[in-house]
Amino acid sequence: MDQQFWTYFFVVLTFGMYIGIAIWARAGSTDDFYVAGHDVHPTLNGMATAADWMSAASFLSMAGLIAFLGYGGSVYLMGWTGGFVLLALLLAPFLREFGKFTVPDFVGDRYYSTAARLIAVLCALFVSFTYIAGQMKGVGVAFSGFLGVEFNTGILIGMCIVFVYAVWGGMKGVTYTQVAQYCVMIFAYTVPAIFISLIITGNPIPQLGFISNVKGEDVAMLDKLNTVVRDLGFLEYTQTNKSMMDVFAITGALMFGTAGLPHVIVRFFTVSSARAARISAGWALVFIAILYTTAPAVSAFARLNFIDTVNEATYIAGDIDEIDYDAEASAITEEGGKPIPRWFKDWEKTGLLGVTDMNGDGVVQYSAGETNEVTTLDRDIFVMANPSIANLPGWVIGLVVAGGLAAALSTAAGLLMVISSAVSHDLCRRTFFKNMTDKQELMTARIASASAVVLAGWMGMNTAQLGFVAQVVAFAFGLAAASLFPIIFLGIFWKRMNKEGAIASMLFGLIATFAYIYYFKFGGGTPDQYFLGVSPEGIGFIFMFLSAILGIVVSLVTAPPPQDVQDLVEDIRVPGTRSPHGAGDVDMAPMAAE
Repeated sequence: MDQQFWTYFFVVLTFGMYIGIAIWARAGSTDDFYVAGHDVHPTLNGMATAADWMSAASFLSMAGLIAFLGYGGSVYLMGWTGGFVLLALLLAPFLREFGKFTVPDFVGDRYYSTAARLIAVLCALFVSFTYIAGQMKGVGVAFSGFLGVEFNTGILIGMCIVFVYAVWGGMKGVTYTQVAQYCVMIFAYTVPAIFISLIITGNPIPQLGFISNVKGEDVAMLDKLNTVVRDLGFLEYTQTNKSMMDVFAITGALMFGTAGLPHVIVRFFTVSSARAARISAGWALVFIAILYTTAPAVSAFARLNFIDTVNEATYIAGDIDEIDYDAEASAITEEGGKPIPRWFKDWEKTGLLGVTDMNGDGVVQYSAGETNEVTTLDRDIFVMANPSIANLPGWVIGLVVAGGLAAALSTAAGLLMVISSAVSHDLCRRTFFKNMTDKQELMTARIASASAVVLAGWMGMNTAQLGFVAQVVAFAFGLAAASLFPIIFLGIFWKRMNKEGAIASMLFGLIATFAYIYYFKFGGGTPDQYFLGVSPEGIGFIFMFLSAILGIVVSLVTAPPPQDVQDLVEDIRVPGTRSPHGAGDVDMAPMAAE
């Protein structure tokens, strides 16, 4: 059985499982659709949270980033890990104690303002659509690389699948689907890592293989990799050319952005209490750690194997489907040469990998600077290509494809829930159509989800100029850090924060961060113009502080919040003082007229 069979087998099997779970867990009420009935077990919620949070950026892109940026790529690992710890310890239990459906719900009631709610909806939509564009690109990469379809066709297939279980099942269906997707994802990530660690170092534990000697050689694997990349003119793997300020800012933007992500926060509304939220956060950290401690090893192995198989290999011209690859490769081998590997030709037809023979010698030179003949290299392919590069069995390759799709679709589904709830609950029922029935709201939520799927797919098809998946996602984290984190944090821990401060803070954070990203990605800005030397990926961290300061100053020069709102802030910080489902079950103070 060849690789193609196993790819189709695992993809069809897992997609069938996801759809079956969605049918079994179909949402029957708005409570089911938005928060899965508040009765998800903490361990299962931890697993679903890990799947929701570990998106295509974690599964597909992070290892590729670290593989080619080395130490400089570790900002993504540090930022995302630290961010989840921050969210779990600092925000999640208190937000669960508050007990609403969505982040805009919290903002609207905490800041007693329809305007604040609407701006929070705008921020949530901006963050979610930016994030989901990266997920859909990951779906396209996985499908185009292994199922022989066009990049955009792959996205359309992914749209159809996520449409079924997100629109039909709502948060209840998404939650139990994400549990299954986590299992697929983590198995798919660790199995090839174990194989490759054994091949390169002889150690079956990738985390230890990463710091072990190369098998049969008296040299550490990282030392060998440093030597190899340095000899080719690249920066040593354990060094970075990023400034310390930029490293710090990107890490901070990812960290605080994680704590402000609406689709992650809403996961803690699906459990029964603040205590259950803390427990599920602990489990999520355990489940996340399995992949995140494996990623550095996968990255280093991928870079070493890529160089070994591609550099100084004789190029075989033509489409892999139209040439006799085996015959041409055998002829090159008989002459004492090294043929370009089949996996390279397979990925070449997707347009994500390619070479230009600059000197006409027919041999690929992979090196730094203008002499590099590998002219097209999408870093997002490397987790997917890693098993092929290491010549692993076909079933391992098929499993990795299923895992990559699980990672992208699990997060896409969580983001769709945020988008649909923001439209149906926060915009429609809580703002413009307050007399809607539960049935009407549920139908509106499903229509909003379906519309969001279509728009997300279109965005995924048009992400090429934004960058690789993790970079696109980093922009979403920066937007969340600057616009949502300050008002959530201050809303929990500072009673004096009022609606005027929250509105000013959100607007500044969202507009300033978006304008900065847009200017440097589309407006012709150059790195020498960076503010304080901070790249677009990290600017959300800088604007987060400015946004918080602005909110505090505005709050101090305007009237304090009503006393009942200040009492509410006191209540949510004392576990057990609210009803079992939090503030969502009690009558909140009416919103002030805007």
